Order: sequence, then C-alpha cells, then structure tokens
Amino acid sequence: MKASTRRLATAARLLLGLIFTVFGLNGFLNFIPQPPMPPDAIVVVTGLLGMKYFFPLLKGVEVVSGLLLLTGRFVPLVLVVLAPIVLNIVGFHTFVVPDPVMPILVLLPELYLAWVWREAYRPLFTRTAPPAVQAAAAVEAGLQARFGRV
Repeated sequence: MKASTRRLATAARLLLGLIFTVFGLNGFLNFIPQPPMPPDAIVVVTGLLGMKYFFPLLKGVEVVSGLLLLTGRFVPLVLVVLAPIVLNIVGFHTFVVPDPVMPILVLLPELYLAWVWREAYRPLFTRTAPPAVQAAAAVEAGLQARFGRV
C-alpha cells in the first residue's frame, strides 16, 4: 500500500473511530445537548426507546467499535458490524431529519475503508464454499441419508 493511501486510510479510520466513540459515549453520558427534534424524529426515537435494550446495545456497540477503530484492531470486522448502523444513520439523516453532513461523515470513511480492506472480504463473495465447508456439508448429508433428520 502506498504511503498516501495508508495515511488516508488511517485518517478515515481515526475519523470514524472518533465519531463512533464520542457519539456512543454521549448516549451514556449526555455531554452533547440534543437539539429539538421534528415530529417524525420523535416518533422514530420514541419507538426505539420503547425497546429498553436497544439504545444501550447500540451505544455500547458504537463505543467498542469506535475504540477498536482508534486502536486499529479488527478493522474489517468492525466495518461489517458498523455497516447497518451507518446505513441507519444515513437513512435517518436523509429522510427523517435532513442533514447532509452526518451521512457524509460516516458513509464516506466506511466505504473507503471497506475498499481499502476489500481483500479481507473477498472470501465472502465466492460462488462456492471453501473445501472444509463442502466436506462438512457432505458429512451432514451422509448422516441425514443414513439416520434421517440429524
């Protein structure tokens, strides 16, 4: 990897890590005041608050993921974990509370880092399973043929 690519990837990783660490911690500590929300946003947030586990789980995942990004550990895994959160941030700030800044701040670094780490994801996009998985499926099929449902 070229030095400029490495620096840009590091900057994107640190930006994304900082965003998720700060906003995740804010979910627990409330140090960033929330602006008034439009009615559509109140409906969405009220529904999510009704599920008592949702926001602690979400904010916990954000904090852990942000810290892992800041330390550079498990980056490909963290990007996969954060992908649905990023999509929801983009959707929320595009359709519910229009704000062009936040979707760009999380989507662009996520996509760029996924591109930089694309080799880590290559096995996920193969048409056939790896030989070990094929062997396990063959054993399972043999057991089902001999003993019925296993």
